[in-house]
Amino acid sequence: MKKLFFISLMILVVVLESAGQTKFGSDVFKTSAGKLTITFIGHGTLMFELKGKIIHVDPWTDLTDYTKMPKADIILITHHHQDHLDANAITALSKEGTQIILTGAAFDVLKKGSVMKNGDKKVIGGIEIEAVPAYNTTEGRDKYHPKGRDNGYILTIGTKRIYIAGDTENIPEMAAIKNIDIAFLPMNQPYTMLPEQVANAANKIKPKILYPYHYGDTNVSKLKTLLAKNRDIELRIRALK
Repeated sequence: MKKLFFISLMILVVVLESAGQTKFGSDVFKTSAGKLTITFIGHGTLMFELKGKIIHVDPWTDLTDYTKMPKADIILITHHHQDHLDANAITALSKEGTQIILTGAAFDVLKKGSVMKNGDKKVIGGIEIEAVPAYNTTEGRDKYHPKGRDNGYILTIGTKRIYIAGDTENIPEMAAIKNIDIAFLPMNQPYTMLPEQVANAANKIKPKILYPYHYGDTNVSKLKTLLAKNRDIELRIRALK
């Protein structure tokens, strides 16, 4: 009987997933521009919704069927690796007027979109987007994400400032990133950061809320221990492997 129940449950899960009914977790924040909903798709992939406007970050079809997801007003691409730049996902999410923000290397692959370099800023629909550095510093790992090529992004939505770090280590430039309400920091060596590096980055940036993301099989509980004494940072763990 237990075996039959298990098989029936697995069939139900498959049916729900194939029907596009898989549910993702989300958190809601009040901003001066309205209610902001952040949906955690997984890996380095996020979705933001503000008053009907949709922002997708690094959409990847390995995680969901994007033909069943809300169309994008803005798509942010941090870099050109296949788990961050997925042309099929971008096509599925695009509509008339969708603005694709990406790096020069990503533009070379996709052949469309607006390139932002480290330090560039632009405002789209009242949302300020700032491209900031994202790169590896550990010797031998700079081949993954060399300095000057890839982006992290800071979004200013009303009075909220949100830092989406992209694939990076705890680089010196993080010390200049101020007044962050919500930060997404990657934790997946050898490509991004160890828990100790994430804690170091968080202590530099001092976000009010920290979400580790893109963390693969990294032991997230270690980050809890490392930040246990920092009462100014609220650590939130979501399913973003």
